[in-house]
Amino acid sequence: MKAIIAALALGLALPAFANRGDTNKDIKDTANDAVDSTKDALHTDSGTSKTKRHAKKSARDAKHKARHTRNQVKDKLGIK
Repeated sequence: MKAIIAALALGLALPAFANRGDTNKDIKDTANDAVDSTKDALHTDSGTSKTKRHAKKSARDAKHKARHTRNQVKDKLGIK
């Protein structure tokens, strides 16, 4: 239960530091990560569903990193 609360608090705090265009995507990603973390903590599923969930989380993480890298490059170049 504490992990769920921490994940939600983090999810609400992180968008304040993100660029405006990516805030909604970050909120959705954080919410999905919280759901996935909860499912992992419950250990109620296995096999294919667990593998798919972990693959989707990896894809979300990669997209998140790419978005923020892109924004950092834009900031360094002065592009809005």
